[in-house]
Amino acid sequence: MFRHPAWLRLTHWLNAIAFGTLLVSGIAILLALPRLFWGETGALGAPAWLDLPLPVDLEQTGWGRNLHFLAGWILVLNGLAYLVLILVSGHLHKALIPDGDQLTPRHLAGEIGDHLRLKKARGREALRYNALQKFAYLGVVLVLFPLMVLTGLTMSPGVTAAYPELFSLFGGRQSARTIHFLVACLLVMFLLVHVMQVFVGGAGNLMRSMITGRFAIPSETGDD
Repeated sequence: MFRHPAWLRLTHWLNAIAFGTLLVSGIAILLALPRLFWGETGALGAPAWLDLPLPVDLEQTGWGRNLHFLAGWILVLNGLAYLVLILVSGHLHKALIPDGDQLTPRHLAGEIGDHLRLKKARGREALRYNALQKFAYLGVVLVLFPLMVLTGLTMSPGVTAAYPELFSLFGGRQSARTIHFLVACLLVMFLLVHVMQVFVGGAGNLMRSMITGRFAIPSETGDD
């Protein structure tokens, strides 16, 4: 059956490419100052909130910043398009907001158990995201990605010159950098769990559905 519309598949893969590029270029930028601070100032010799066990490498900063800036705006534009489309199409309510039956303590406990046992969803239940997936997707779309973008903008002198309120929002440029790093770590954790769940749920079937839109419903008996 048909599961994912073309706009959802396109924004998904554009987002994946942009995030992967941001991750690689972000590491290159981080190596220039692998220390995290809180407040407005921070330097190699200053006391740090957190010292990362990474070597200092100033050679990668140039290309890293340019690529990070490009991928960041692709992520922003793609993310805005995604937000508009999930609202206009009703996808937010139909696919991402947990259904009433998914919010009962018994159902949630069962989902947690299924996740811990790496149990694959079957039958019609495989057609909808479970409550834990929905909570995770909503957290990423409505909390983590906006935080990522806003803290990234706070590190830009040009943006903060026009909108100094960002400093008050995050407590300074270095605080924004620290939050940016922590949010990136949470997004990487989400990505790892997401990829693991793809393999648990049937990588071939789920990948096909995100490329062509076609999804084969796993049988109730587990013979597939």
